[in-house]
Amino acid sequence: MSSTSNSTRNLSHIIPLDFNSVDTLPDSHTWDSSPDHHLFTEFVPVIDLHDPNAATLIRLASEQWGVFQVTSHGVPMNLVQEAEVQASGLFALPRDQKLRALRSPESFSGYGSAGNTANFSKLMWSEGFTIMGSPIEHAAQLWPDDQSVQTHFCHVMEEYQKKMKGLSGKLIRLMLGSLGLDKEDVKWLNRPKRSSTNFPQVLQLNSYPVCPDPTRAMGLAPHTDTSVLTVLNQCDISGLQVFQKGIGWMSVQPVPGALVVNVGDLTHILSNGRFKTTMHREVVNELHHRISMAYFYGPPL
Repeated sequence: MSSTSNSTRNLSHIIPLDFNSVDTLPDSHTWDSSPDHHLFTEFVPVIDLHDPNAATLIRLASEQWGVFQVTSHGVPMNLVQEAEVQASGLFALPRDQKLRALRSPESFSGYGSAGNTANFSKLMWSEGFTIMGSPIEHAAQLWPDDQSVQTHFCHVMEEYQKKMKGLSGKLIRLMLGSLGLDKEDVKWLNRPKRSSTNFPQVLQLNSYPVCPDPTRAMGLAPHTDTSVLTVLNQCDISGLQVFQKGIGWMSVQPVPGALVVNVGDLTHILSNGRFKTTMHREVVNELHHRISMAYFYGPPL
């Protein structure tokens, strides 16, 4: 097969569908198994980080669920809301404009479909924008004639990542500390700021457009996160579902001001299997365009 053919095949899994151009669900996006939209009576734990027993509650939630929500997390809500506004504005751009920042097959950052799209025979009803560090290069591609928009977008996203990194560090210390690990055991979390070793951070902006047939579509296919942990802002519209043994798929209902925390595969390993890593997915709906923002906290490099 020629290199041109390979390139075309690779890009087909990167370029999202032009969702505004279709009135019915294409076969390429029709999944054999329908997402279960039933709401179960059990609810994912919601933990106030100001609670004196927060560490114990996080340990129990990590052992029993692998996912929980946190309030009193210290991330300013005006920053969270402005990040949502910026993400919504990006995805509202004309398709041709978004494609200027298309992620290449060799890159992790930029605009495109979910990174695991190539693992499935069907495509997902979503589009994404991946940020690693400063998004200045892609911002210049998206808004080439508006320096002020570029600057503001970058400032908001960089500040959001900074706050998410701080929260993630606090959470992982609470999680590992609840297992009885001492400062020496987790000293890798306290690298000097000028150390060449750093934590990779990835901010994933997700867009789930209104879908003509949500019962046969999938916003994001079932998966676990390879990170240490993931902090998700659902932006007040339900769509996240987690799988619990003995229960099945259940929706994680948004709680005003709360952020969702998923235990990552690496924390499952660090805890010697005590903390669960939970299979989760995203479903879509026919009424509301949904945005979400996922921050992936990685191991030190």
